[in-house]
Amino acid sequence: MEIPQYPASRPLEMADKSLLDRLCDDLQPRISELTFAGLYLFRGAHDYRLTTTADSIVVLGRGYDGSDYFLPPLGGDVAEALNIMFNNGHTLYGADDRFVDRYLAGETFTITELRDSADYLYLREELATLPGSRFHKKKNRISYFTSRHNYTVTTFSREHIEGCLNLLNKWFQNFGNDAEISLIMEVEATSEALRSTELLGLEGIVVIVNDRVEAFALGERLNRDTAVCHFEKGDPFTEGLYQLVNREFARLLFKERRFLNREQDLGDMGLRSAKLSYHPVELVKKYSVKHRDHKDFVALY
Repeated sequence: MEIPQYPASRPLEMADKSLLDRLCDDLQPRISELTFAGLYLFRGAHDYRLTTTADSIVVLGRGYDGSDYFLPPLGGDVAEALNIMFNNGHTLYGADDRFVDRYLAGETFTITELRDSADYLYLREELATLPGSRFHKKKNRISYFTSRHNYTVTTFSREHIEGCLNLLNKWFQNFGNDAEISLIMEVEATSEALRSTELLGLEGIVVIVNDRVEAFALGERLNRDTAVCHFEKGDPFTEGLYQLVNREFARLLFKERRFLNREQDLGDMGLRSAKLSYHPVELVKKYSVKHRDHKDFVALY
């Protein structure tokens, strides 16, 4: 379906995959949101819509707090697309350092670093092998699990969908009535991802204990040297299980990639501590950008 000219827009659809795959491949993004699967699976959560301006494809979105934003323009005349969007009062979300340096290095912007949205970037080989004393506790927890359970680890296939969905439901029930809207949306996205791995180009692993799926992880290639893990779920009460699935995802998949992006912590301090404990080589910063006087905005090259 044709993408309308700004200010008109339409919802993101599966039919957009080939176009957005090509544009994202040209962009070589570093932030985890900028893959077709990442956008498509959260199209409901963030009301993702597409518009065209200055020959660029612009993804319009909405935060969990209801605030509107647009993602970095894809293809075309990016600087002019920014001109148009800023001049109409829109806020940019998801600019990384490289994008800011190229297009937004001026004093006319309010540029806000979003720590809760920063992606954690790791050396894939380190996550796969857990070398040295830095990962001693991780290896001990894995040993605790492996010495107490009969288990197998295998790549995800359609035969595992039902078992993964049962685990996802079990995982979600642990939150009871305290589940926030973002968590509900994550579960919906994970469920669709499990059912649509082939269509979306996702790959994954599952951990099976006593013929039952107890953990799984799904991801894809993000750029030429980085893969991204979009979803990871397991029984939270089984010690060592999360450490095992983390290691096996890095060991078995995307071996040609040097880095693994494990997305953001969304301000969850427990999750932040866990992600930091794996010693990321970088936090891929993301920024929210507003123009102080959108009437006078001219993008910098």
